[in-house]
Amino acid sequence: MSMIGQLAASRAGHDKDTVYVIVGQKDDFVYVCDGKRKLPDAPKKKRRKHVQPINEWVDAELLARLRSGGTVHPAEIKYALKQYARKSSQD
Repeated sequence: MSMIGQLAASRAGHDKDTVYVIVGQKDDFVYVCDGKRKLPDAPKKKRRKHVQPINEWVDAELLARLRSGGTVHPAEIKYALKQYARKSSQD
């Protein structure tokens, strides 16, 4: 099952509890970015067991580009994370 486009929180490391967008996956690793420190063209590599997937996804257009390998801008990732933060603060 593809996790690309899903939001995930870091469970371990100095970035614990940071929310990222999963932009890639390979074997036991996922590649995450936040649009600020970790950009889509240089994502952070983390073991799957060190991230907690969140039942939230980026919008359909961005998801299609992530899965097809299209160009993704850091601002789009930041916007998706901002939308999630806004939504979760209302709950």
